[in-house]
Amino acid sequence: MLELAIARALYEGHPAFSEGRLAKIRSHVVSRHSCAVVARELGLGERLFQTGRGVLARDELERLSRNRNVLADLLEAALGALFLAHGFEKIETAVVGAFSGRMEYALTSFVDHKTELQEALARKARSVRYEVLEAEGPPHDRRFTCAAVVDGEELGRGTGQTKKAAEQEAARQALAALGVEPRPAAAEVEGASLTG
Repeated sequence: MLELAIARALYEGHPAFSEGRLAKIRSHVVSRHSCAVVARELGLGERLFQTGRGVLARDELERLSRNRNVLADLLEAALGALFLAHGFEKIETAVVGAFSGRMEYALTSFVDHKTELQEALARKARSVRYEVLEAEGPPHDRRFTCAAVVDGEELGRGTGQTKKAAEQEAARQALAALGVEPRPAAAEVEGASLTG
């Protein structure tokens, strides 16, 4: 339901964008990270904290109400319940509105440094591999540090709450080390406005 609403909004708002560009933007907008951001913006963590009092210990409840995966799951559950109660047509506009900030971010920011690095290296018959250097914290709240290694040399290092986020940061640093200018944001590439 979420993917359909966002895909339709992007397609109708940016008809000049290529299918591949729209797919990358949609993928970022509906990611677990984006769902957690929207859940925070909607105050779902606080609502979980209020509702869960007396059921769980306070510190456990606080930790859960801030956890990225829990927040993303809460949002997905809420969207599913709204869909079942009201149907797609009645909630589509509200869903798109709730994710408008994430769409704007994806439209104006470069969000896939790993692909950019891979393509830049492939043009020179080179490749990259990613190594997890460190994983800290309990399983529900890990911090990863990853390196982007090209021809045996570490060109970038990144840290994030997921391996993917750490690898993206490592790839961004590797691009900078190689002197590769990142591609312009989607809106600049396609020459379309954000307001569509």
